[in-house]
Amino acid sequence: MLNLEDYAIRFVGLKEGEHQFEYKIDNTFFDEFDYQEFLKSDIQVDIYLVKKNTHLEFDFHIEGKVEVECDLTLEHFYLPIENSLSLVVKFGDEYKEINEELLIIPFGQDEIQIEQFIYECVVLALPSKKVHPGVEDGTLDSEILDKLNRHSINQKNTENPEIDPRWDKLKKLLKD
Repeated sequence: MLNLEDYAIRFVGLKEGEHQFEYKIDNTFFDEFDYQEFLKSDIQVDIYLVKKNTHLEFDFHIEGKVEVECDLTLEHFYLPIENSLSLVVKFGDEYKEINEELLIIPFGQDEIQIEQFIYECVVLALPSKKVHPGVEDGTLDSEILDKLNRHSINQKNTENPEIDPRWDKLKKLLKD
């Protein structure tokens, strides 16, 4: 169970200027969001806060690795991830998310919960298609990969180089 107090940055007692916070997160963090894409995760989160008189500036930087399944072969592999996110927090009458980089919180609030921003920073660091590095460089020996290669279009064209004679007739029409 995630302790939300661990992810609350209390800014009222902080002096104006720069402050740094560090977090180490693993799968227990993602369980709270019901996110099951990672088999294992080991991520370092560095948060830099610049407190100013009228607003707060947050810079989130994540770096680490997550164990995922390859979308092609279903083989497990470690995927290195790195991402950054900037957030400006201003004060207003009510809580309002203007966009992904600007947040307004009510006057009198003395802390901000950052777990959602960490989660978004990590999830946005993932590529849309996760491919095992062995697939890309040809070193992975997998039964599924062998079947994919056997049934790929490029493989069929090299085995059967005959061209349908109807295409020749169509090409002749173009030349005429």
